[in-house]
Amino acid sequence: MSPRSSLLKSSVSVFISRHTRDLASLASTNLEDASAPEMAQPSRLNPTPDDYSRSIFADKCTLTVASGSGGHGCVSFLREKYIAAGPANGGDGGSGGNVYIQAVRGTTSLHKLARRGKIRASRGKNGQGKNKGGQKGEDVLIQVPVGTVVRELSRRDPAAEEEERIGDVPSINGETRGQWRRDKWVLYPSSLPSDYATTEFPTLPRLRRSNLASTQSDAPIHLDLSSPMEQPMLLAAGAVGGLGNPHFLTRQNPRPKFATKGEMGLTITLELELKLLADVGFVGLPNAGKSTLLRALSNSRARVGNWEFTTLQPNIGTVVLDNHMGRPILSASRVTGEARTQFTIADIPGLVPDAHLDRGLGLGFLRHIERAKVIALVIDLSNGDATSTLQNIWRELGAFEGLRDMKTNAETESRIVEWKAFSRTTSAATYHDKAMATHDASFMIPPSKMQALPALPLMPISTKPWFIVATKADLIGTRENFDRLKAYLEALSSRAVPHPSGQRNAWNGNLTVIPVSAIQGEGVDRIPEWIVGLLDD
Repeated sequence: MSPRSSLLKSSVSVFISRHTRDLASLASTNLEDASAPEMAQPSRLNPTPDDYSRSIFADKCTLTVASGSGGHGCVSFLREKYIAAGPANGGDGGSGGNVYIQAVRGTTSLHKLARRGKIRASRGKNGQGKNKGGQKGEDVLIQVPVGTVVRELSRRDPAAEEEERIGDVPSINGETRGQWRRDKWVLYPSSLPSDYATTEFPTLPRLRRSNLASTQSDAPIHLDLSSPMEQPMLLAAGAVGGLGNPHFLTRQNPRPKFATKGEMGLTITLELELKLLADVGFVGLPNAGKSTLLRALSNSRARVGNWEFTTLQPNIGTVVLDNHMGRPILSASRVTGEARTQFTIADIPGLVPDAHLDRGLGLGFLRHIERAKVIALVIDLSNGDATSTLQNIWRELGAFEGLRDMKTNAETESRIVEWKAFSRTTSAATYHDKAMATHDASFMIPPSKMQALPALPLMPISTKPWFIVATKADLIGTRENFDRLKAYLEALSSRAVPHPSGQRNAWNGNLTVIPVSAIQGEGVDRIPEWIVGLLDD
């Protein structure tokens, strides 16, 4: 045999042996995969740990709104052929923009306003020659969720401050002497300072306010926007613009080279707080399945995981009852007669023992429970005795309610009311009447003395309608736990046992428990119907 034939034979034998080993390893791998248990495939209700969307939420914020300042008046003269020194024809400045507020459906958080911090309407344009008035500043519309309470912290009204200053200026022969003020007068651009050395400025025009100022909310502002608004409400009216030089024509000065500047806008610092967070609030222990239940009922992509405290801030989901593309899921109406096409659900972070003592996530999320119309207690049937869990949850809520009552009583007893008589009027007039008086601006709270507002009076938690959603009912061994919980609710409805919160006048209406398997999407169809029934009642 030649050397070339022997080399080819050896190469073939090596290839066959390697191929045989690869087939054997592949067969063993297939056997191991066949013997291994099947892993659950990720789905919408059982997503991977990184399949979620982070929701930004804020139910309280401080916002500073400022109406637009007025534009300056124009100093201009007619320029035409054969007219050496034309008359004054400067236009007036435009008024500043207004600030409006409107409660609308579809928004559930104040985080956008909290991020902005300050909202200012645009300033009015300056006047122009040929008697052209300045353009009005653009208005600003602030849209807030329904159920927002707006309260005033402080305000700065330059017009009221000017009225007070004018009242302190001495007068000669009953008239106030005119004087140069940089913040009030506009001078002709091409003129020299020496031109005004002997100029006697006229008295400043009487302080003017926008016609819309009489329609804005009285001070201090306190608004309860508990229903949708068809028309926006005026918060701060824009300031008026300055006057052009034609307003100052006299025989002694036929060509006035000055005009007035526009007034400064009104600035108000407000505190916005949601009195109503959502129609329904999910309350329960950590890892009880609240976020999974929210995914099963709405299109929310709340974070889901098999560990505690996956939810660190409320997640808001919307359950659509009528998408206007066919027959609605449920037909319901609001108290106002308006058709109910949707309702909102708030997934509130888990409750821990002694939460009313600021343990766990603190008192902040307990405050969110007060802002729900209906409470849905989510209880895990596979985690201990469900009846004891229900009693512990209500015990924490009752203790928190007791602390709120004690705090409210303490604030009421320690509140000091300071009264100061007005120097020129003693009547309890409205803000507009006060502002027109000389010394009536003393009721305003300056920014340096901003005080914290008392807590909002909310409906006690124990008086809200509630029901129970028993999750993980598909697991083995949860039937007995569910039967004991159902028997306890029947005794509670018949008042055979006291309410677990320990509060008087607690709601003991038609109590029910709905068993569901949120991760399988089973049994959740009953929940919207029951919620709508409680909301309508």
